Amino acid sequence: MNTHPMPSPDEKLASLKTLSHVIYAVYALSLFSGVPAIVGIVLNYLKLEDARGTWLESHFRWQIRTFWFAVLWTLLGWITLIALVGWVVLGVTYVWVIYRIAKGWLNLNDGKPMPLPA
Repeated sequence: MNTHPMPSPDEKLASLKTLSHVIYAVYALSLFSGVPAIVGIVLNYLKLEDARGTWLESHFRWQIRTFWFAVLWTLLGWITLIALVGWVVLGVTYVWVIYRIAKGWLNLNDGKPMPLPA
């Protein structure tokens, strides 16, 4: 028997917003070691369905896209290290991830959704 009442829509949104803050923090920590990003992406996928249809869905999708593009560009950077261009790719990727975390976290703090590609 379930004795816990269902959370209200406002409580659900507040919980998802808190989780989004946590995920941005985890991604920020991953700038020092990539391992925390795995925790972030797992949380993103586990809670994406709960966020569907809310303004927070855009943050979950922003975080997911940030993760996968960072993985792609980091791999490309490592592969091209031998040609020395990899250092540029890795540097640009690092700055891009910082930008994505900062922009997303600031918008989340202001209660704004993230722009998503069509």
